[in-house]
Amino acid sequence: MELRPYQQEVARAIFDSILLGKGLTFSVEIARQGGKNELSAHIEVLLLTMFIAKGGTSIKCSPTFKPQTLISMNRLKDRLDEFGYDGLWQAEYGYIMRLGAARQVFLSADESSNVVGHTADLLLEVDESQDINQDKYSKEFRPMASSTNATTVHYGTTWDDGTLLEQTKRLNLDLEIEDGVKRHFRFPWEEVAACNPGYATFVESERARLGEDHPLFRTQYRLLPLPASGRLFNRAQLAQITGTHPRQRSRVDGVIYVAGIDYAGQDEQLDGLVLTRPQRDATVITIGAVSFNGGKEPSVKIVEHYAWIGTPHHILHPQIVDIVRNKWNCSRVLCDATGIGEPLASFLQQSCGSRVTPFKFTQHSKSQLGFDLIAFVNSGRVQCYSGDGSREFAEFMLEMEKARSNYRPNQTINFYVDPLEGHDDYLMSLALCVKAAENSRPRIAVGGQRND
Repeated sequence: MELRPYQQEVARAIFDSILLGKGLTFSVEIARQGGKNELSAHIEVLLLTMFIAKGGTSIKCSPTFKPQTLISMNRLKDRLDEFGYDGLWQAEYGYIMRLGAARQVFLSADESSNVVGHTADLLLEVDESQDINQDKYSKEFRPMASSTNATTVHYGTTWDDGTLLEQTKRLNLDLEIEDGVKRHFRFPWEEVAACNPGYATFVESERARLGEDHPLFRTQYRLLPLPASGRLFNRAQLAQITGTHPRQRSRVDGVIYVAGIDYAGQDEQLDGLVLTRPQRDATVITIGAVSFNGGKEPSVKIVEHYAWIGTPHHILHPQIVDIVRNKWNCSRVLCDATGIGEPLASFLQQSCGSRVTPFKFTQHSKSQLGFDLIAFVNSGRVQCYSGDGSREFAEFMLEMEKARSNYRPNQTINFYVDPLEGHDDYLMSLALCVKAAENSRPRIAVGGQRND
């Protein structure tokens, strides 16, 4: 079996625990796409081979049956065939693979799954441990290894301080201090890259695109945990957001412009309110100028803000149409289509056509919006016009400073401004503008031969 040096180190420790009946629990962090699943499949093949006559059961659980458990099953099938067991192994009940008297069982750790009654007498594997509910694991999976003192392995990448993987890791590090037996294995992207130059090239491009401290790069590749909550932007990031270009009042020919629109709720629009009144939201449009500068990734310079408080939607609509269609000729407009925003986005789409894309905020769509925004900020690809003393600029920078982030157990992010500290209208409008810029492409002239 061809395994990389870091994979071999983990495999040796696991088999030492299994064959000597130590019943240790290991935690294994390998950078994303670093061969964690291949390591697991090779271990499973070797166990099935070693216990083909004597018999024994290993269990592997994943956060979901589709697609994660199915992917693991298919990978094991492929490896068994590669090692000459094609036609010898058998599938049972749709989730068990048997080779002789040895079995490998695959289970879902989804909170609704019914898994009680299984026993692992060889090995219990916990795939993507950071995504598995701790109560589910403690009540239903951990007891599977208890009667036989089976070895347990938690695989995954880091997320925040409260995951099952992180708690297992901390316990293992404490035990290592006591008895000197290595239980935690950590291989960030640099160690994987040392064995795979192509991987190094890919990860370095991701670092340039996302920024080294982007939540996904930090956890998936550097294997550093995130705080559960905190400010969305630090001082260095806030400094990057502020540009040196002047604010614009009208478009420049040949420039690609995009817009992000965050609507205020109808019940929040009352006449006579000023922008900084804490109880009311604003409808905000952020206009961005998109450039590519010879690279594949777009950059966006915020050139103008529009904000309204207290303007009824039926009066606001024609103004917004004029701004995005006539004044700026925006090639792409992303607008909030959540709640009251849904019919407003539909009306705008009817007036402005395919350039308008409604965006419905859900937990996952907003999370991706937040990750994209952080990537643009970290790589210096979004900047606001220089301070002009305006109320709009002051409110924009205040929201950037007050913006907070919460990292959820399912590896999603929520970003917002605490209502006690202000609003997030400019923040959401900026995120939508950046998303609009992300999918923009430069206009390329297509020439052909003239037939005069």
